[in-house]
Amino acid sequence: MDRLIYTAMTGANAAHHRQQLLANNLANASTPGFRAELSTFRAVPIRGDGASTRVFALEATAGHSDAPGAITSTGRNLDVAARGNSYFAVQGLDGTEAYTRAGSLEVDTEGTLVTPQGLPMLSDGGPIVAPANAQIAIGEDGTVSARVNGEPPQALGRLKLVTPDAENRLQRSGDGLFRGPQGDPLPADANARLQSGALEGSNVNPIEAMVGMIAVARQFEVQMRMLQNGETNDKTASQLLSLNG
Repeated sequence: MDRLIYTAMTGANAAHHRQQLLANNLANASTPGFRAELSTFRAVPIRGDGASTRVFALEATAGHSDAPGAITSTGRNLDVAARGNSYFAVQGLDGTEAYTRAGSLEVDTEGTLVTPQGLPMLSDGGPIVAPANAQIAIGEDGTVSARVNGEPPQALGRLKLVTPDAENRLQRSGDGLFRGPQGDPLPADANARLQSGALEGSNVNPIEAMVGMIAVARQFEVQMRMLQNGETNDKTASQLLSLNG
């Protein structure tokens, strides 16, 4: 009985974890540049005395989906969408270099080009700072230029764009940003391009996420039913033992 309870418990716990992941994906279905998180189950044999006849079910995060989101034209000069599999480099709250696909940029009170969360956008030389009251334009190659009072535009820097590959895979961190292996910065990709005046939407499929949540809810109910059956078997065995005693 106890083996049944622990086996069913691991299945229920894995289903609960997947439900949370799907709910988070669904909640970010309209978040610009969001990458859907993937998950998978894996079976872990129970080691102990005797034969390994049972396995625990564990939820293993498989990474994120690299499928591109839909590009929507906004006409806003500070909206940019990375093409292909490139990412924008930003400075995380911990001071390290991180990456995102969200390209809805802003200029803070100090003139620094930042994300909506206030994270500085990075160039090869650090954050990009614009003069006061400047009109900012972002080129296809990521070059940021500013024009003040009708004067000729001046280049402020070039947004750092990176393109992960098989040797430099990105991993999602706890703050929702992506980082390189062991947190090391990735080299800038000189061939990466972006689309100005547009935003990339989330690559989450809401219908697929909702169907997945329904399936996981049913799976969780099955695991809970197994726990109830284990409790019933335990009570029945206790009654039989008391009668024999």
